[in-house]
Amino acid sequence: MKYIIIGNGVAGTTAAANIRKIDPEGEITIVSDEAYPFYSRIRLIDYLAGETDEKGLVIYKDAWYEKNNIRLLLNTPVSEIDKDVKEIAVPSGQRLKYDKLLIATGGVSFIPPLPGSDKKGIFTLRTIKDAGGIKNHTEQAKKVILIGGGILGIEVGNSLRKVGCSVSIIEFFPRLLPRQMDKEGSEILTSQLVGMGFRFYLGAQTKEISGDDTVKSVRLEDGTIIDCDTVIISAGVRPNAELVYKLGIKCNKGLPVNDRMETEIRDIYAAGDLIEHRNLYYGIWPAAEKQGEVAGINMAGGNAGYEGTTPSNALKIAGIDLIAAGDIDADSKLESIIQKDKEKFLYKKLVIKNNAIAGCILYGDISGWKKIKKAIDERKDITSIKNNLKKWDMEVL
Repeated sequence: MKYIIIGNGVAGTTAAANIRKIDPEGEITIVSDEAYPFYSRIRLIDYLAGETDEKGLVIYKDAWYEKNNIRLLLNTPVSEIDKDVKEIAVPSGQRLKYDKLLIATGGVSFIPPLPGSDKKGIFTLRTIKDAGGIKNHTEQAKKVILIGGGILGIEVGNSLRKVGCSVSIIEFFPRLLPRQMDKEGSEILTSQLVGMGFRFYLGAQTKEISGDDTVKSVRLEDGTIIDCDTVIISAGVRPNAELVYKLGIKCNKGLPVNDRMETEIRDIYAAGDLIEHRNLYYGIWPAAEKQGEVAGINMAGGNAGYEGTTPSNALKIAGIDLIAAGDIDADSKLESIIQKDKEKFLYKKLVIKNNAIAGCILYGDISGWKKIKKAIDERKDITSIKNNLKKWDMEVL
């Protein structure tokens, strides 16, 4: 059996590992357009802060691929998939045959159609190559603007703050982390970050990026001009679906797959930031890892199903811990249990729906997280223990 996996991120690599567990003899080839074996995208912020190097980012080194008899082709973008003869085309002119194919091309950073977004000094962060470009540029250019106040924007900003950059963040929403924090929690977070040296423009929209060849300033819709020499756009991720479009498959939020990670084309599977499952697009590491596992098992003849992943995000900058999971009830429409202390930068919230915990925000203190996550995943009935939870006694879970 010949297996080809396009993409060597967490979904593709996990799929390869699970294929090998079931099929010790099959021929596994991973094809990647990047120059590095499987590495941690999550730790790119550590690389920016000078806390690790490129080698430190790599999770599976050459020995892992040799041990598992997996062929890894780096710097090898795939130009075409021929579903009729079951082949992929690579730049060398070679055509590689497959019996089972996994498309795990991941996502690409979204760049809004901003005037001036093609100037030098403007970056996104998705790959080691991106991080290297930012790192080299900010050795001299220290006035950084981040467009986007989500988790990635704040973490990148903190890494650059550590290496001596001044950091301003422009966020379209009136609060930071609009998907992970409600208004009360975000106000406490913002206050703490301002104290660390961040500068914020909330409820603000970027109109244009100015400068000659290189960025010099950013103009907001209200006319505010912010001087800078570096702009990092953190406006979310879109599926890297170019190959999928060539196959003639229609994408919605992502490439649709079933519970087995199968696409509409026989023997072609997909997983990771490329896909949507039951009309949901995740774009997070834990979901991609589980999807890769399910895809690999089924490609090798096993039987596994993907039931979804509870959306959760963790943020840790300069000692700040934040976990947001499930339904955070940002509009305060549901019952909730809240504990907060503005002076200690503490905010904890349990969202209650149908006598179960539907989501949570843990900021400044993430103790009890594993029990809370288990309760969310299992939809545990909390009717008899609600009074304990109001006292923030998580042992009853």
